[in-house]
Amino acid sequence: MQTPRLRPSNIGSVHRLLLQWTRCKSSAATAAALSSREPRAGTTTPAPEDAAPRNSPSPFYFEAGYALFAKRPSRPFPPPFLSLPSGSFSDPLSTHNRSRDRRPAVNGEMIRGVTNGDDAVLVSDHFIGANDGVGAWAAREKGHAALWSRLILHFWAIEAEKHAYGGSDPDPVAYLQRAYEQTVEATSKPNDWQGTTTASGALISTDAQEPPHPLLYVTQLGDSQIMVLRPRDREIIYKTTEQWHWFDCPRQLGTNSPDTPTLNAVMDRVEIEENDIVLAMSDGVVDNLWEHEVLQNVVDSMHKWESGEAQVEKRKIPSTAEKTDADGMSYVARELVKAARTIAEDPFAESPYMEKAIDEGLSIEGGKLDDISVVAAQCKQRSV
Repeated sequence: MQTPRLRPSNIGSVHRLLLQWTRCKSSAATAAALSSREPRAGTTTPAPEDAAPRNSPSPFYFEAGYALFAKRPSRPFPPPFLSLPSGSFSDPLSTHNRSRDRRPAVNGEMIRGVTNGDDAVLVSDHFIGANDGVGAWAAREKGHAALWSRLILHFWAIEAEKHAYGGSDPDPVAYLQRAYEQTVEATSKPNDWQGTTTASGALISTDAQEPPHPLLYVTQLGDSQIMVLRPRDREIIYKTTEQWHWFDCPRQLGTNSPDTPTLNAVMDRVEIEENDIVLAMSDGVVDNLWEHEVLQNVVDSMHKWESGEAQVEKRKIPSTAEKTDADGMSYVARELVKAARTIAEDPFAESPYMEKAIDEGLSIEGGKLDDISVVAAQCKQRSV
């Protein structure tokens, strides 16, 4: 069976030196080209306007925001996921009308979430996720990791909604398995688009106690990460463990990969409290920042936001509009992306990625320039 990616430790010494030289040269050039770009950020990811999602019976929900920075632009989605523009005014009117809607769609429904390079994130009241598509597929004619990462999140969120988020007993691994199967079907012939992606998601629910307490159902496959922080105590109360086949080759769902959610995904149930912060992050964060740096950055950002010191980007909303908790989470996510990007673009910085490479016998310095995706969500309780 083909392995998902080439194992760097099997490369000869000459090739290792060439790999290192090429990586440093490419990283420096790319960093210079990206230096003027700011992260994209928001508080909700798109969902169909006519969708009628089933609300979770849990009284707890997420106030969430996200921030994104791509190392390179995303590959455009292909047909039938995105309609081609009309060739001329003589084209059939139905084709012209379809070409007006540039939002990607599958099975006649808009694809939920947001693409970031090869990554994808999704934000809703009860479910958040961050998937990291394997960028090596960009070298294949029919490779499209961004499509795979986005579709799996889309179908995953729909499965969670379909089951009303499972009530008091969700099964997010089963939801992910079904999402994986639907993605395989959507990208098979006659479409035939190849790719692989990691998957990480967090679904909020409640226990059966009185009064109820929030529970977090965390699902992980690969090296993206879910982390739960308690700002009040300045501590990390939970984080997922990375899953690897070997160095720089995480477990992943998709073409040529032996991994499946049923066999390889790990699900944990985590007891949390109101105001705890849940982070869903691609490896663009965890390869460049150690966990204590993530914690410190989030705590500092929360303090700046709550004290009014935060320098918030201008938004197209009235100046009198009240800032929400979701706006605060978007600010937290944006600051974390900026911190990770600083290390990613520094060829001389010390980073977790460099440390892992050295453990594998590779002479690599600096951060890892990669797509950086963050969803920050705060647990809240609805007012009765």
